[in-house]
Parts: sequence; structure tokens; C-alpha cells
Amino acid sequence: MIMNNRDQTAKKVITYILIFSHFLVGCATTGGQQTTAKAGPKSSSSYEEKVIETISTAPKLDVIIPIFNPGLSENAENYQEEGIWPELRRAEANRFAYKLKQALDNSHEFGAVRVTPDETASGDLYVLGTIEESDGQDVKFKLNVVDISGKEWLDKTFKHEVQESFYKNNRNSGKDPYDPVFKAAVDKIIAALKKRSSSELDNLKYIADLRFGASFNDAAFMEYMDTNGKYIKLVSKPSDSDPLFQRVMAIRVREQLFVDNLQQNYVSFSQNMDTSYLSWQEASFTEKKLRKEAKNEGILKTLGGVALIALAIVAATSKKKKNSNAAINTATIASGVGGALLIFSGFKSREEAKSHQDALNELGESINLELEPRVISFEDESVELTGNIQQQFKQWREFLKRIYEQESTPNTEL
Repeated sequence: MIMNNRDQTAKKVITYILIFSHFLVGCATTGGQQTTAKAGPKSSSSYEEKVIETISTAPKLDVIIPIFNPGLSENAENYQEEGIWPELRRAEANRFAYKLKQALDNSHEFGAVRVTPDETASGDLYVLGTIEESDGQDVKFKLNVVDISGKEWLDKTFKHEVQESFYKNNRNSGKDPYDPVFKAAVDKIIAALKKRSSSELDNLKYIADLRFGASFNDAAFMEYMDTNGKYIKLVSKPSDSDPLFQRVMAIRVREQLFVDNLQQNYVSFSQNMDTSYLSWQEASFTEKKLRKEAKNEGILKTLGGVALIALAIVAATSKKKKNSNAAINTATIASGVGGALLIFSGFKSREEAKSHQDALNELGESINLELEPRVISFEDESVELTGNIQQQFKQWREFLKRIYEQESTPNTEL
């Protein structure tokens, strides 16, 4: 009887072991089911497939953003009638290009995004902008996006109206109310990018290399491109080991490094502009709102836009909110293009308003950014660059061309 009990116990143990072993084997197989935790970090295998699916093989295009066209009338007498502060617009031409660069960088859809003094820099995609309106409440600019082959990707006007709720939200302190319009523009550029195949993008990279090479040596590089049609087409590709091609690629890298070093100047320009510019935006927004209310009530007469917008920056320096009607009833207007101030109760001093105005005027007058003279070396040669950012960029390109011409050209076809 004792033996039977032991046999039964042994059988039960063996049975349990077999069941437990089967359970472990089931979990280890690919067909087994695993418990998914509702919270906590997930295992790496749970999202490996998703990571693989999102990897793109398409080459990333390098983008060139020349400073915007400020959209100023050729006749300075029209500025007041159009409500334009010319110095501010010139400063915005730099700022808007940099803001668009930031938005493109944040998308992670492109390669290097560079702000440049003009459209002559070497790149794969060019974003050309023109400011049409900017008064603190409404902003509008036109973008023409073309690739290095000459094909137009986008020709569209983007606009945004700042809402009063933006300034009522304390979380928006220090933020640019124009940010949404740059995000909208980037979304459209990305949508145009998604319509291009990987092979088309790859060809654009080659065309960019060849066009750069052709700027030094037409005869050697133009034969690889068909320029007879509406767009430049790639006919064939030079060998990567060709000495001429290697030479111009080395020079192109140096140009790109030079332009990369210029980016900090645009960063500093925009940062130096922040305090006064954000103050102007809020002040101009407030002025426009109060002027509309005043016009509706028949209290204020229509005045020149320049005097109002340029000097309404005192509004934004006051964080104290007040009743609009009370502000209008106590308003006084000292008009004049050169020194008028829009003064409402609760606004800060004329001196503070003027300091912001002077800062923006100074930035607007330095649209091409004055740079310190500098000496740059390339191989055994060096050059001293002087003048503003546009002049130094031109001098650098001329220096690179001289270096290319001085070197003996290998007597080898590409």
C-alpha cells in the first residue's frame, strides 16, 4: 500500500513537470502568447518592426534659404501710405529666413538647411520668400520653392492671423506669435517632397554637384546635363574617382563649411532682435485692435500706418491688461513719421519705446550683417574677407575659383 502511494505521488510530480515544461516551451516558441504589460517600458522586440518600417532610403536634400525679399516699394514715399516700417521689414527679411530654417530643421525631413545672403549658394532645394504683410496681427509671405534642376515644387502664399487669446495665455510668454505660419509652410514643402521618388531626389544631388562644378569649369561638367528643356536633366554621372570631380567636390565641401559658419550670424541676429521685435508685435497687435474699436466708435481719425505701427511698441512693454474703452477715452496721439508715439494709459515711458524703436532700426539697416574682417586659408593659400556677409561670401567664392584655376588641371576626361 505504501508503494502504491509513492507511485501515485511520483506520477503526480511527473505530470506536473510535464505540464509546466509544456507551458515554458509554448512561451518560447514564436506561436506562443506573451502577457503584454499595460504600463512600464516595453521590450525592444515589441517595436523593432515599426522602426524598420520607418527607415527611409531616400537621400535628404540640402536646402538653401536666401534672406527674404522685404517686399518694399521702390518708391519710399509709399511706405507711410502702405503702413510699412522699412527698417523693420528689412530686419524681418533675415528673421523670417531663419525662422523657416528652424521649422525645416525641426521636421528632420531634410539634410543641411542653410540661410544665405543670396540664391547663388550651392544646394539641392531653394526656398525663395517675399514678405507681403506683417503688422503684429496679420502676417503673410509668398514662397517659391524650386529644386536645383529648375523644377518648381511650390508657389504659394502663406498667412496667419494672431488671435487675442495668444497674448492672454501666460504660457506663450517669450514665444513668437508668427510661429504657426512657418510650420504651415514647412508642412506644404514636406508634402511636395513626399511626391518625389528616391531616384529623382538622388538625381538632384548629382545635378547639384555638376552645377557647382560647372561654375568652375563649364566644358568639363555641362556634358553630363541636358539643359535644352524646361528643366535640367541628368544625362550621365561622372565617376566618383575622377580627379576633376574629386577636386570640385573638395571645393564644394569648403564652401558648405563656410556657409555653415555663417549660420551663427543669423542665429545671433534673430536672438538680438527678439526682445524688441516681440514687444513690437504685441504693441502693434494692441494698437490695431484699439484703432479698430476707436474707428467703430468714431473717436479717432485715420492716421498714417508708419507712425502708429513703428512707435506703438510701448503697448507691449506693459503687461498690465486694461479695459479697451478706458484706454481709448484717455488716448492721445502725437503724429509724425519720425518721432510720433502712440500713448495709452498704463503704457511705459517714451524712452523705453524709443529704445526698442532704435534697436529695430539699427537691425533693419544692417540687413546684410556686418562681419569682422577675417583671414581664411585653403590648402597653401589664404584670403582676407572684409565687408558685410554678402560681400564676404562673394569674395570667398572668387577665392575658391582662383584656387581651382591656379591648379594644373589633369588631362583626363571625366
